Amino acid sequence: MRILFIGDIVASPGRHIVLKHLPRLLDKYEIDFTIANGENSSGGTGISRKALEDLSAMGVDAFTMGNHMWDNKDIWQFIEHDQRLVRPANFAASLPGQPWRIYSLANGQKLAVSNIVGRIYMPPADCPFVAMERMLEEVRSITPCIFIDFHAEATSEKMALAWYLDGRVSAVVGTHTHVQTNDARILPRGTAFLSDAGMTGPRDSVLGVDKDIIIKKMLTQTPVRFEPARGDLQFNGVVIEIDEEGRARDMHLINFFEPAL
Repeated sequence: MRILFIGDIVASPGRHIVLKHLPRLLDKYEIDFTIANGENSSGGTGISRKALEDLSAMGVDAFTMGNHMWDNKDIWQFIEHDQRLVRPANFAASLPGQPWRIYSLANGQKLAVSNIVGRIYMPPADCPFVAMERMLEEVRSITPCIFIDFHAEATSEKMALAWYLDGRVSAVVGTHTHVQTNDARILPRGTAFLSDAGMTGPRDSVLGVDKDIIIKKMLTQTPVRFEPARGDLQFNGVVIEIDEEGRARDMHLINFFEPAL
């Protein structure tokens, strides 16, 4: 199977470039399943039902989240029952939503998608290593094809988890920093790893936010209202090919931009 993972989609600019280019990418890379990190897809924080439906209609099959997933209150109305959403596995167990889901592909294969958040320089959360162990006890009895979105700040934490899970999951791909890294590789036992898939949204920005707003905040140390930047757009992601035994066989970074009209 070939999976396309789209790095953090930021606000309407991010949705725009996905909606415009996703059909072409699905055809070009013969994608079987598409996953996107959607925690910034509505106004830069959280995900709304409209954003979910628009992106889903264009070919995104599943959405992973992160530390901003509760910022848009719409999500409380549909997260529990919407099969397209996966929440971080190491959030409090009492919260709604599923920490992993199994998807049946058109070719008959099954793919597990899970989400986790880091603990270094991040809000408090349970141990990601322990949470993954619990998940694997159930999931590997269903399918060996397992994709993990590790939403974390520190590359060391992401890399450590990938080595810990090498050979037991198909891919560990990082999100959250909004900067695509240059360390894509397949580990010795068959797990694809990338510290960060990057960001899909405003290119001339600071992590998707209007650069002048961020500069003002850093110069004055005063509160500011974050707003998505405008102008040129970028699309970041990764294509991963997985065999029937759950081992990654190939991976290819996607990174292109579209000039503003």
